[in-house]
Amino acid sequence: MPNASQKPYHHGQLREQLLNAGELALGEMAIEQVTLREIARRAGVSHAAPKHHFPSLGHLLAEISARGYQRFVKALDEAATAAIDQQAGLTPDQQAETRLLAMGRAYLRFAESNAAAYQLMFGQRVNMVMTPNLIGASYSAWAQIVAAAGAVVGSNHAEAGALHAWSCVHGLATLKLAGRVPPDLPWHHIEEQTLQMMMKGIKP
Repeated sequence: MPNASQKPYHHGQLREQLLNAGELALGEMAIEQVTLREIARRAGVSHAAPKHHFPSLGHLLAEISARGYQRFVKALDEAATAAIDQQAGLTPDQQAETRLLAMGRAYLRFAESNAAAYQLMFGQRVNMVMTPNLIGASYSAWAQIVAAAGAVVGSNHAEAGALHAWSCVHGLATLKLAGRVPPDLPWHHIEEQTLQMMMKGIKP
């Protein structure tokens, strides 16, 4: 890995370099092993360089998590919009169910494709600083799920519906990432079947 003298950086790009290096480190190491010094090494900068943007490791982890939530919200919204656009003539109730199902599928794809960020977003936060950006990003993700669930179950039960849907999909994603799904099960079939059962359980 090049050092700072071998790989000079443009100061305006340093923040993004550090965030990318941090996410890569989290994908290869236990969170307890990740340090600012290690992230700086991977970014090819001096060990003091991260302090220009992040006062502590906790602040850098918070920004990786916040950035993950932002990608997460975008991925779920795009999947839901695409699913509605692909089916003409749906009633409002059918649109709501189609949207929530599409978000569930996108949730599982996001977890698998962004495992390091996902596990940081929904894992332990002992070393993470709850910055305003992280709090806002995580609330946006929760509000998105509440709105989608509320369209199915009604506003009076929106939060309970969101917890039901989230618990089901998050549990499935976590089992998959941990390698706890029995290897002989056809994953796509089980995934879709679980999502359909979730919808049956959530509907009034």
